[in-house]
Amino acid sequence: MARGGQGLVRVAVVVRAGAAPLWWAGVFAAGVGLLVPGLTGRRIGVMAGAALFIVAAGVVSYSRRKRYTALGRAAARAGKHDVLQDRAVGVRNWRRGHRWWLLLAWLLALGCNFAVPVAGGLLLAGCGTGLWLKAAWLGRRERAEDALLWVRVDWLAANGGRPAGKAVKAYRGTGVAAGDAAPGGARRRTAALV
Repeated sequence: MARGGQGLVRVAVVVRAGAAPLWWAGVFAAGVGLLVPGLTGRRIGVMAGAALFIVAAGVVSYSRRKRYTALGRAAARAGKHDVLQDRAVGVRNWRRGHRWWLLLAWLLALGCNFAVPVAGGLLLAGCGTGLWLKAAWLGRRERAEDALLWVRVDWLAANGGRPAGKAVKAYRGTGVAAGDAAPGGARRRTAALV
């Protein structure tokens, strides 16, 4: 890293990193739940799971939006010595830091099937959907302001998460062409050669 520069990771990439693991773990656990009658029965489990899915997606999607907005408004321009982290590195760091939590959540969702089938899996899937929705919201803000939001790597939690946590003092901004991730943290699609 150049002298005076900081390692920066995209805010939307960190937010979006947990969406796919939570979604797929939840879908798998819910699928297993369809095979288990459970104490309450499948019908009640599916209805409870659908309600939990909607609530979890809404809560995760809307949590801390004021903090993200305030940090985004006060974003300073990234310096020429700042090092922009690749999308794959940010995703890998988050997933490595949370792997045991993801495994524990998946095991709890599987175990929940014996009491209320499907519900635990749909709760996990709802959390994953909420993260996708939050990343999409960040992407819309980035497009509207024509600037990508970055956070210093050393301000993230030890597990690579919390891009709007107490340790984060401010974001940095770059143009929308910087880095290898599109607004919202998805992979940047390259134009096809003709």
